[in-house]
Amino acid sequence: MWTRVLATGALVVVLTGLMGCSASLTPLPTPTTPSLASELILYDWEDDLPQSVLDLFTTEYGVQVVYKTYESQEEAMANMRAGAVYDVVVFDNDFVPQLVADGLLAEIDYRHVPNFDNISPNFRDLAYDPQNKHTVPFNWGVTALLVRSDLVEEPVTRWEDLWEREFAGKIAVRDEPREPFGMALKSLGYSINSEDPDAVQAAFDHLLEIKDKIVLVGPYAEAAVPMLLSGEAAVLVGWAEDVLLSREESLAIEWVLPEEGIMLWGDNFVIPAYSPRKYTAELFLNFLMRPEVNAQIVNENYYASPNEAARAFIDPEILHDPVIFPPDESLGNAEVFLPLSPDGEQLYQQLWERFKRMME
Repeated sequence: MWTRVLATGALVVVLTGLMGCSASLTPLPTPTTPSLASELILYDWEDDLPQSVLDLFTTEYGVQVVYKTYESQEEAMANMRAGAVYDVVVFDNDFVPQLVADGLLAEIDYRHVPNFDNISPNFRDLAYDPQNKHTVPFNWGVTALLVRSDLVEEPVTRWEDLWEREFAGKIAVRDEPREPFGMALKSLGYSINSEDPDAVQAAFDHLLEIKDKIVLVGPYAEAAVPMLLSGEAAVLVGWAEDVLLSREESLAIEWVLPEEGIMLWGDNFVIPAYSPRKYTAELFLNFLMRPEVNAQIVNENYYASPNEAARAFIDPEILHDPVIFPPDESLGNAEVFLPLSPDGEQLYQQLWERFKRMME
């Protein structure tokens, strides 16, 4: 935990006169607890935080949580740059450095977030935010493959199989560059975070080889999974949320962790630098880091949490589900999506837009 020390000084006023002198010492000011706001504006993916948890916070603290949603991280960043007012926002790891560089994030006062101690050391002090000055880890997960085994001729076990196998359907991927480029980079033996122009170009060329097999889908499982269920897609590059939704149907859908290594993502809570309710936002984060509250989030949204203390309160069926909490042996050659430099971001985005034009 990191603390900031507030120093106060005493002003000594000395009065002198012809007949003598006296001195008085101004009393030290008494620290006061900031007052709670009447409302808090949360900006996040739709349904990412259960309403039941927000209601608990309102009941305990009397603070109404206004839940605003975005459709993409790019939209969220654009609205923050435009000056829209939020108090707590959820961002992927790879957006954090640019937000910090742009002066859009407040430093978190951890005196008000003591439950940060519940976060596993494995998720603290990571490269995208040293000392967690601006972020509190929220959840994490895996990007891997959902495969309709009845629509493939041979088993799919690798990223490279997306190029080598024939499918009776498309390969569905989200409309954002990091995951499709990540699977291409992995299949070629490169890091998913490579900014080497030659490696990224090779990944682009590799993606072009299967452009006619690819169909783009939206970020939500409700939009992506039906493509798999209908058979329009034989493979979905997806997440635990997709698997859990697909389980509701009695189809032959396999969750494949590619041999070259899975891709890991992470979400974080941040407080915008211009939030007028920073203390209330910090109190809200501390509430969400309580073990039993954090476990309630996991039990309702089915994403893995970095909160170690919450594990004792997570439904055992969820805690031991390898789709949600992948086994340790599957993490040996896994890679976490890390932020790209501005030049790297531009390179990926330009090539992705070019790729989409070539799909038309």
